[in-house]
Amino acid sequence: MLYCRLIYFRQPSIRMDTATNYILCMKWGDKYGPEYVNRLYAMVRKNLTLPFEFVCLTDNPAGLDPAISHYPIPELNLPDGLPERGWKKLTTLGTDLYGLQGRALFLDIDIVIIDNIDSFFTQPQSRDDEVWIIRDWKKPWRMVGNSSVYRFNIGALPGLLDYFRTHFHDIRQRFRHEQAFLSWYVREHHQLSYWPDDWCLSYKYHVLKKLPFSLWQPPAKPQHGKIIIFHGEVNPPDAIVGGGGKWYRKVLPAPWLKDYWQ
Repeated sequence: MLYCRLIYFRQPSIRMDTATNYILCMKWGDKYGPEYVNRLYAMVRKNLTLPFEFVCLTDNPAGLDPAISHYPIPELNLPDGLPERGWKKLTTLGTDLYGLQGRALFLDIDIVIIDNIDSFFTQPQSRDDEVWIIRDWKKPWRMVGNSSVYRFNIGALPGLLDYFRTHFHDIRQRFRHEQAFLSWYVREHHQLSYWPDDWCLSYKYHVLKKLPFSLWQPPAKPQHGKIIIFHGEVNPPDAIVGGGGKWYRKVLPAPWLKDYWQ
């Protein structure tokens, strides 16, 4: 009687406990200079104790700290003349991102980190295609994420960019910006989870005082939180010296921010 043994070979999956931790950011155009990326790198280096590689996707790497790895922003081939809606950020979720393998935490370059961020990597993951994101503060019932801070396994959402390119005309009609589409697509096809509410704070909603108190009470450092998100008109340099908000939102100086925005 002849016996044989069948040996099956399969592509090994990436062990997330040993894979590389990546900090990803993106800079394009001339709204923000390289100093924003360099400051972000400095804040991460100060507040992340886990080993990591810092990667910037950019159309102009001039002026970046030599310790920062950089690659061109993958092309989306969108029509010219479109209003800025952050669509480029979706390219981080492609099947192949310059051969990088591991877990990526994407950070906008105009955030301010005020505490240790190890937990953004160690937060348990229920499945490989899970995406962690900030839950929208203004209308949380919409289940839309704010993509200033999101985590994912590189290459774990292989169909997202193909779907985006194929359905872009309809997507523009349904979704105002990239984070609304991203939230919907991941909820429909993968797993979307939200960071704990007290990890990512909005400078506009959580730090600035409400009228009429904002007229005489300067913004104070929050008692909790790890990352402060700047969305809308005010950015960190404005917040430090005061000003930059709309007429109905008084922005007094917050000099304590300068200790983090170095």
